[in-house]
Amino acid sequence: MKQQYKSYEESCAFLQACVEKYPDIISLENIGTTWEKRPILLATISLNVAYAKLKPALLYTGTAHAREWIGHELAIDFIDYILQNYTNNPEILETLSKNTLYIVPCLNPDGFEYSRKHFSFWRKNRRDNGDGTFGVDLNRNFSIGYRKSTNTSSNVYGGPHPFSEPETLAIKKFVDEHENITIALDYHSQGNVFFPAHKFNHESEIEGTDMNALCANMNYHIHKVTGRHYGINRGKPPTKLISGSGREYYYSKGIIAIVVEVGTRNIPDYIQNMSESVQENIPALLYALNEASNYGKSAPKRVENFHIDEFSDSSCTLSWEYEENPNVYFKIYRNLNNKMACNESSLIGITCNKNFIDENLKSGTMYFYYIRAVNKLTKIKSPYAPKVKLKTLLDEQEFSRTIFPHAADVGYVSEKSPEANHGHFGVNSLKVGISEGRGISYGVMTFDLSSIPENAIILDTKISLYPLNRVSAKIEKFGEWSLSIIDNETVPNIRDFDQVHKAKHLKTLGASIPSEMLTQGIWSHWDCNEFENKIVQKKLKKRKLTLKLAGPTTLPVGRDSQIMVFDIGYGNQGGGLHYRPSIDIKYTVPSEKICIELQNSMTIAPDEITHETMACGFNKDDEKIYAYMSFDLSTLPNPDEAVITDAWIEISNTSTVKKEIDIRYNVEFIDLEEFGYQDIKERERIEFIGYEVSSAELGTKKKHHFIFDHYSKLALEEKHRSGDEAKFIIRPTSVLSRDHVINWAYEGKDAAKLKVRYIKRRKFPLPSPVNLKTTIENKLIKISWDKVTDDDLVGYYVVRNRWHTPKNPFDGVKLYAGVDNYTFDNYGSTNIDKYFAVFTYDNVPNFSQASLVEYKAK
Repeated sequence: MKQQYKSYEESCAFLQACVEKYPDIISLENIGTTWEKRPILLATISLNVAYAKLKPALLYTGTAHAREWIGHELAIDFIDYILQNYTNNPEILETLSKNTLYIVPCLNPDGFEYSRKHFSFWRKNRRDNGDGTFGVDLNRNFSIGYRKSTNTSSNVYGGPHPFSEPETLAIKKFVDEHENITIALDYHSQGNVFFPAHKFNHESEIEGTDMNALCANMNYHIHKVTGRHYGINRGKPPTKLISGSGREYYYSKGIIAIVVEVGTRNIPDYIQNMSESVQENIPALLYALNEASNYGKSAPKRVENFHIDEFSDSSCTLSWEYEENPNVYFKIYRNLNNKMACNESSLIGITCNKNFIDENLKSGTMYFYYIRAVNKLTKIKSPYAPKVKLKTLLDEQEFSRTIFPHAADVGYVSEKSPEANHGHFGVNSLKVGISEGRGISYGVMTFDLSSIPENAIILDTKISLYPLNRVSAKIEKFGEWSLSIIDNETVPNIRDFDQVHKAKHLKTLGASIPSEMLTQGIWSHWDCNEFENKIVQKKLKKRKLTLKLAGPTTLPVGRDSQIMVFDIGYGNQGGGLHYRPSIDIKYTVPSEKICIELQNSMTIAPDEITHETMACGFNKDDEKIYAYMSFDLSTLPNPDEAVITDAWIEISNTSTVKKEIDIRYNVEFIDLEEFGYQDIKERERIEFIGYEVSSAELGTKKKHHFIFDHYSKLALEEKHRSGDEAKFIIRPTSVLSRDHVINWAYEGKDAAKLKVRYIKRRKFPLPSPVNLKTTIENKLIKISWDKVTDDDLVGYYVVRNRWHTPKNPFDGVKLYAGVDNYTFDNYGSTNIDKYFAVFTYDNVPNFSQASLVEYKAK
């Protein structure tokens, strides 16, 4: 197997041959010499390569860690692909005309060859440390975050000082001398995951959306080739960050920097796995190379103050700021999950305006929006503005709950450590799958459903888990992970492995996730179908729902682990509140019904108004006759605390049409206090109720239903709110027949009735908090506000956004939700400007308008 991989000598010979064959496209230089006197070769590829430094560039570095052969192998195949195809692929040709590729196939030649010939899993370079040990971890030897260590035998020994190694010093000097580098990709193995760069804090960075979008779009191209999904994960800074990496050094120079971890083994089977990894990454690399020019000096400026102006249950208005420039237009993208591709598949708008309305959205749903400016002539795009997030309002009949498991109710159980399973709950993460040490492991979580009425009607259920680490899922295309609803009664103790193992499964949710589709750093969501929602609804009576997360239960020969790790948001290593497993349930409640009897009735003809009768049609002079009816709405509940879900007028005719003519009758709202025939005739139209009834239908059925549409129901609620009667007329719609009158029942059991169904639900949000302020306490930012006194208050919701004032509670980082009138920004930096917003919410929940405060670093 190893012989199928290219040696360093073979790749050097290949590069020399490429320069001889394609001298206008590729050049080669030695940027340094290793301890063992091997050259560190860097290839430059661009159309008219002599002018390469004038174009924005992508820097590719491979195999900084000796045992991670994918970086070297992919680099050689990528170069070969470009050179073999640029003349017959106009997209490659266009990319090379605008961009430059700097590529170091192997940054660690000495270690790579040592790994090939002596010790496969050697990681470091081959420095003689002078104490009997060898090697420095090159990806710990850069200056940003460098940590000095004396443990020279460690696999992560960072060397005596930053850039002590000829390999890191060589690439540093090259980067320092080439300001045209805009993107840097450092290829490693293993994990099938992108790791964007950090600035060693918990705050978002202006380039954060750029890095995630670059990874997501590369992911899109990877998925098209093999169906595989890579994770995108920045980790949890600063405690979990590696120190002294090349990625952070490049980022400190203003370069978009990403580590790409490929495959699930350092040296995988070449035919089965490595070749597939190479093939899926070539289109992704071509995309990334084409992106380099979008971050160059000639790229349009980044859009500023991209934000949501206003939104409803079905639409939102996006706005932004940009200097006047007739050569620029804007592209807007929308996704349903974070870290998804921004390309033609998600493009929803192109405009020269500085606002955009997105319509036909789904209620109570999270959306992610992105924007770039585009030069009309060159088609070069700007960097992304920081993304904005929105959760649309609920429909007027809907409620929702986001439920997190209590710390004691979420954890994992392992086959081989029954005595330790109790300690696996509420601490750090779920380890799910199988390993030699743990045996089979299941994740278990119980959600308390007591905040949802027992009689609720479940509309949507979404379960969300955050995959934290997939490095221990070591085998490509082996095993699947599934999430199931289990019978609580078969698992009285969720910390008991045998009970969880033998639990009765009520339903596995959706499709299982195969190992190659697992991601880390991107939320995994399970959306329940109608059948699954009915199971959740039955669980409301038990007041709890228990889920079992299962992975593979066997291992191939010679393999030790197939474990996937999911965050639970608790414990020292957990990611905190916004990484906890959650279940989002959207529901409504059964409606109540009121029947309102007829209050007044009249027949309104040109020559007279007759009370306590209802007739309509035409007189002998072809003039219309109208039937009038009104209803007293005082028996309806408080309109601010109830929503009309259905309404209709039920009415019976007591006469029919004798002739075979097509006359139709409809019901219409009117808004007149005192009126005569001329007032009715010249009335301002408000709203028709339902559809018309034909003269033929009058003969086939006696009872008719005029059903209120959405606007009619709103008009009815407004009448109730203002204390008015609901007044209607019945009128004919044609004048094809003279001397024709239809009588309608106005008394007795068949008399006209207004029937209304409604649910009890608060319609309007509570007042916003006041006196919002920030102070520094115990080296943390404290956000405080005055309490809101209202019986319907459930709590306050606090969110942080570094780039703009959040107009909705989901546009930023959630810091707190609860009843206290203060909280701390536990992870945020006191040295960075930002905005905080606080919202009140009730039990729907309706969220108030934001109370805003801008924090200015001292």
